[in-house]
Amino acid sequence: MSWIQKLYETYENCQSMIGKVANDKEVPLLPICHTTQKAQIEIVVDHQGNFKRARVVPKDDARTIIPCTESSGGRTGKTPKHHPLCDKLQYISGDFIQYGGEVTSGYANDPSEPFRNYCNLLSDWCNSEFSHLKACAVLKYTQKGSIVKDLVDNKILLTDADNKLLEKQEKKKGFTTLEGKQADAFIRWEIEIPSDPCSKVWEDKTLWESWINYYSNTKQIKTLCYVTGNELFVAEQHPAKLRNDGDKAKLISSNDWSGFTFRGRFTDTKKCNTYQTCGVGFEVTQKVHSALRWLISRQGYRSGDQVIVAWATSGVQIPAPLADPLSILGEEELVSDDSDVVSTAQNLAVKLKNKIAGYKAVLGDTSDVVVMGIDSATPGRMAITFYRELTGSEFLERLEKWHDTCAWVHDYGYNHETKKRIRFVGAPAPKDIAEAAYGGRIDDKLKKATVERLLPCIIDGQQIPRDIVDSTVRRASNRVGMEGWEWNKTLSIACALFRKLNEKEGYSMALDPNRKTRDYLYGRLLAIADRLEGHALYKAKEKRDTNAARYMQQFAERPNKTWRQIELLLSPYAARLGGATFYKNLMDEVMCKFDPIEDFTIDRPLSGEFLLGYHCQRAALWPKEDNKTNESEPETATEIAE
Repeated sequence: MSWIQKLYETYENCQSMIGKVANDKEVPLLPICHTTQKAQIEIVVDHQGNFKRARVVPKDDARTIIPCTESSGGRTGKTPKHHPLCDKLQYISGDFIQYGGEVTSGYANDPSEPFRNYCNLLSDWCNSEFSHLKACAVLKYTQKGSIVKDLVDNKILLTDADNKLLEKQEKKKGFTTLEGKQADAFIRWEIEIPSDPCSKVWEDKTLWESWINYYSNTKQIKTLCYVTGNELFVAEQHPAKLRNDGDKAKLISSNDWSGFTFRGRFTDTKKCNTYQTCGVGFEVTQKVHSALRWLISRQGYRSGDQVIVAWATSGVQIPAPLADPLSILGEEELVSDDSDVVSTAQNLAVKLKNKIAGYKAVLGDTSDVVVMGIDSATPGRMAITFYRELTGSEFLERLEKWHDTCAWVHDYGYNHETKKRIRFVGAPAPKDIAEAAYGGRIDDKLKKATVERLLPCIIDGQQIPRDIVDSTVRRASNRVGMEGWEWNKTLSIACALFRKLNEKEGYSMALDPNRKTRDYLYGRLLAIADRLEGHALYKAKEKRDTNAARYMQQFAERPNKTWRQIELLLSPYAARLGGATFYKNLMDEVMCKFDPIEDFTIDRPLSGEFLLGYHCQRAALWPKEDNKTNESEPETATEIAE
């Protein structure tokens, strides 16, 4: 029940956000007894229920807040329940059957039942003490039974020679094209009243309150709500549509009244989720699910059916735990005036720490932060796969530690406007780690499982799984099997993960000339050889991979034997550069650091540390903008081509 309590607190703290959205992709925080639908047609009537006009709703304006009942809010099956005001044609149109419309299979024996039920509920609302003028206007118009006719006459719907609705609209002069099946079009209302400036029913808060008061007043059974501790009207069903508008999976569900699910546990199966189990108030569950739906849309990470969302119960914005620094800081903060890699790394690391410090100041030490993961194995059932409650200070400290200990210099960020890659420093996002470890065409199940395994490393500070690190290192060593940009991304992520796995070693993101470990030195040698040959190829205007690139995987398995091959192949390229004294002296300097010398001659495989040495040495050989020499050119033919 803890997650319900936290979401309820969040809703109560964010009341001012109800109904507000920044764009059409974002789901609003909904009032209780309401849901959202994508409307296709908008009908305008006056306060007396007379048709005035209609239009096809643009996609970017389709999301509509509508009143709903508990049954209609999560409707499924062969006899889906109707909404009280806005709905599909089969519910609101009395002439739907006349124009060839087919109702849902469960209503086949009585095709007029959906329309009859809709009118009955709307009439009860309009005849109650909580009636609303706009609802009454809709009732007057729908009772005329001419909705489809009016839409056909106004060239919104298209019919065939027999005056029956076509399966789909065809492009025809004078008609507004309606995407999808015409009979399934969802209708919303606009009521024009001279004294009322708000004609849109989905924006009228007085209409919201009218329906909430009416529907709440129809509830009769009360029970102890385990969230608030008060006697409240019980929730008979719980909402769906948590991840998207078409999501039918529920977190709380019980509908097996005839099977063996509840047998022997309750005296009355029909009341098992109201009287004899831990109860949740109707208003509470509406607020809880609305808050979760809003948070997922606003700041959740989604991969297929998997959703991971983190939020502060106070409503304060917090950084996403599965984001990289590029997403947390924004592109403007990632610009550095210093072209030096070391200075860039230091500057951007400071900016990230300052950003997190800003969150700490706003969030405070005692504010609650919740991290929650949900997923579904079937279309109808959803489960909580990860759940943590932390204080604001704990959450931000662990997030800062993750970005500090798993940091590396990456250049796979991309600005779509300038079409340039962006260099940033920090921990890679878990989805990028999954792709680096298992390839860009990773199976969705494996990707979701990898993200779930990495989440405790960020939130709980657990050690990163070694098999993920080893897989990424192996892929980074197989340079020939990838395109240049993909390999560079995999390489930097492999360095970040190996550095995280070996925190005690204190690896630097810049070249460490004093480090004398065997694998690190071998990585430096490979980078120098790659640079020397790449420089010669650039001079000759040849575009191909270097021998160092081609032999990289073999070098990782048998470094001493492979190095002798690479070194012999360097002679003609060194001659092209007039002896390549700079590179040869640098290689001699690295060779002299092997201590003892047996480290160089032993041919055991290299660990991921050689990638750190390779990446740091390669970065150190990159040309400086303010001091280009004759021996400072693009590092490989592959990167020249890019």
